Amino acid sequence: MPTDFPDGAPGTLPTRAHLPAHSVRRDVPTAPVLDIVIPVHNEEKDLRPSVRRLHDHLMRTFPYRFRITIADNASTDSTPQVGARLAAHVPDVTYVRLAEKGRGRALRAVWSASDAPVLAYMDVDLSTDLNALLPLVAPLISGHSDLAIGSRLARSSRVVRGPKREFVSRTYNLILRGSLHARFSDAQCGFKALRADVARELLPLVEDTGWFFDTEMLVLAERAGLRIHEVPVDWVDDPDSTVHIVRTAAEDLKGVWRVGRALAVGALPLDRLARPFGDDPRDRRLPGVPGGLARQLVGFCVVGALSTLCYLLLYSGFRTFTGAQAANALALLVSAVANTAANRRLTFGVRGRARAVRHQAQGLVVFAIGLALTSGSLALLDAAAAHPAHGTELAVLIVANLAATVLRFLLLRTWVFPDRRTEPAPCDTYEMRNSR
Repeated sequence: MPTDFPDGAPGTLPTRAHLPAHSVRRDVPTAPVLDIVIPVHNEEKDLRPSVRRLHDHLMRTFPYRFRITIADNASTDSTPQVGARLAAHVPDVTYVRLAEKGRGRALRAVWSASDAPVLAYMDVDLSTDLNALLPLVAPLISGHSDLAIGSRLARSSRVVRGPKREFVSRTYNLILRGSLHARFSDAQCGFKALRADVARELLPLVEDTGWFFDTEMLVLAERAGLRIHEVPVDWVDDPDSTVHIVRTAAEDLKGVWRVGRALAVGALPLDRLARPFGDDPRDRRLPGVPGGLARQLVGFCVVGALSTLCYLLLYSGFRTFTGAQAANALALLVSAVANTAANRRLTFGVRGRARAVRHQAQGLVVFAIGLALTSGSLALLDAAAAHPAHGTELAVLIVANLAATVLRFLLLRTWVFPDRRTEPAPCDTYEMRNSR
């Protein structure tokens, strides 16, 4: 994965804030609040009327300073001439020419160089009703959200398109939900916006340069804990669209596989983007209320129930060819490794490979304590009954495991995965060392 950061991880994002009032007045000659990018490739027919229509709409309805940027990615028709003429004769319109093709490449290039605090893009056919533009960017201007997307699949959306595109769109979003656990409803609607401070940290992590760019950006943003605002849109299909559905779908599926694999192995440095703004109410420390305790308890109980079931199945299997103590030790060892890995990711939200070996070693110490409790219970059972029934053994082990579970949670929370929010970030530690 490409990254512009020396340690492979982006910096911490600033706190969300409403854009200052003086920066949103049209009569003040400052940088625009909104930069709308229209990525085009061989769109000589639609470019001029679409840009004129968008500019007229913004002049009539948009209360902030804006810029329309035509991002021409390697057009071979007369699109460059049309774009240049629009930039020369229409106020607040600029034209950028890129030598290589790719919608994602064009968006990354223009967004990375823009001086506007809010960045957006829309398809040149303007299939999305422009009345949704202000609701799209308003949550970003106010500081409420980090990204915003138009959704054709929301219940209140009004969409006109053919059955083939409808089927492909819904199938693709179902694949995203099933494979990448995406919670946003529409990944490929060409109507999106994000804050520039978010873009500076997020875009270096996005690898795709084509049509999958949108999906990858949204998946990474969602996994990093950023807030994505969805706007129901009115959308009319463009029958003259040049998008090749089959080829685009194949490339998207390759991207889903690549991103899913990277997320599974913790190869993406999303750790320092999680809770990036420091204004999440769940992060506030309140007297007598441990931060995140309720969520961690739920996660721990779910993981604990599954690992206990796994442990009992393993114990029953091992017990068929070995003694009770050996079967207990083997079952606990296997389930403890899986339990530590699951709690690390799901309960305490630790991602990536940093400290993974150390966490497993500490988890084995916790396992040893659990082993002592359960083995001691079995020893007491053997002392009380010469040949206890298998059901009795399981009942004793369940009680012993419940006691061990309480102790395990406390040790995992306070020792193995302590709250590190008060520790200096790696970049701060580096700066302190070099300031001595």
